Amino acid sequence: MTNDTDAFVSIPVDDVELEGALEVPPGTPGVVVFAHGSGSSRKSPRNNYVADVIRSRGLGTLLFDLLTEVEDRDRGNRFDIPLLTDRLVAVTEWLWSRDGTGDAGIGYFGSSTGAAAALRAAARLETDVDAVVSRGGRVDMASAVLEEVRAPTLFVVGGADTQVLELNREARTQLSCANDLHVVEGAGHLFEGEGELEEVADVAADWFADTVA
Repeated sequence: MTNDTDAFVSIPVDDVELEGALEVPPGTPGVVVFAHGSGSSRKSPRNNYVADVIRSRGLGTLLFDLLTEVEDRDRGNRFDIPLLTDRLVAVTEWLWSRDGTGDAGIGYFGSSTGAAAALRAAARLETDVDAVVSRGGRVDMASAVLEEVRAPTLFVVGGADTQVLELNREARTQLSCANDLHVVEGAGHLFEGEGELEEVADVAADWFADTVA
């Protein structure tokens, strides 16, 4: 693998260019691709913090925007899970075609609606995706394909985010792959309390370190 730290990338998908940041530590076995939720972006300090922790485990990260600025102005696009899934698959295929990351294992870190896209993409790509982590994920929006997911999947949910927690517990019953649920006690949907995001980042990074080859 090449050292591509802090590399700005422009990814051609569907006649548009999706902007991203690809950071690949030397010798990394895999890259974790972020699929953020509605209203977030690759510049989110929260996503970047999680990415920093994942890279500290020796893995690469790709943070990119699933929609262009123009597309994001239409709020309906933020909840168009088939569109977001197609974008995530296309970006993954771009990674595989790229010198330096073509042989990398792939993990998905999805948040909120992005988690639904990550699970749908993992189902479509089957064993080509090594791991999925869902943070506060709207996993109900991927319920039709959950039994097709083969990648080891970790659900991370705040204990006080009761509705999403119940959706994640239900989703686990539909999975046939290796899976786990980590509840951050007392946390809400955004994990804004002291130490909460740090806990999310640590358990996610551990999951990817154990599963992304």
